[in-house]
Amino acid sequence: MASESILWVKELGIVHQMEALFPFVKNHHNFEALANTVVSLVVVILFGFLAARKLRKKSPDLVPPDKLCLQNIGELLVGAFVNFLEETIGHGEGRKYVWLIGTLGVFILISNLSGLVPGFLPATENLNTTAACGLIIFFATHVIGVKKHGFGYIKQFLGPMKLLAPLMLPIELISHAARPLSLSLRLYGNIFGDHMVFAIALSLAPLLVPSGVMVLGLFVSLIQTLVFVLLATVYIAGAVSEGH
Repeated sequence: MASESILWVKELGIVHQMEALFPFVKNHHNFEALANTVVSLVVVILFGFLAARKLRKKSPDLVPPDKLCLQNIGELLVGAFVNFLEETIGHGEGRKYVWLIGTLGVFILISNLSGLVPGFLPATENLNTTAACGLIIFFATHVIGVKKHGFGYIKQFLGPMKLLAPLMLPIELISHAARPLSLSLRLYGNIFGDHMVFAIALSLAPLLVPSGVMVLGLFVSLIQTLVFVLLATVYIAGAVSEGH
């Protein structure tokens, strides 16, 4: 539905520029998804830059302004991520992963919400984007686990008893291998379905029905971001747990 309507990434020439750079790629839908991913990344970078610009001035007065602004929104987001990670992973430990979980969380949220703007496709509607997010968490989890525990991290895959190791090892390997698949498919499926419903409602009744569908889309966007962030945090918490 959305691909047949106006796409701003096409109107602005972003897709055509990418097609010129990669003429050997035949699937033009991938360029549309990549262009929307780039737009979402640019929005995240601009948001971070504008929200932190006063902090970079090293002003002695760091009291946030009274009115709502990007700085206040940025501080609220960072504070929420810090509190959540500290409670889930552990005090003094969770703060280390704000850069990873926070960046992915904001990127996914902005990508999800972009689908509510006519003329934009959510980057998370493409499986390549969600798979990349899932793989980042997959590899980061094990890198963090090895960095925290050294080669003793392998004990996590062997179970509590050596006798059970031959049985637990394949089960744990399959379980861990399914994590990026679960993260990517869940996010992709829900956002794709929600955007499809919004596109159909917009084409049938462009003035009345979409308002209710947009509220539902906003809810789905928030919930799917929270689910991804929660699962990613749980995976990292398991990797750094001293019990392993």
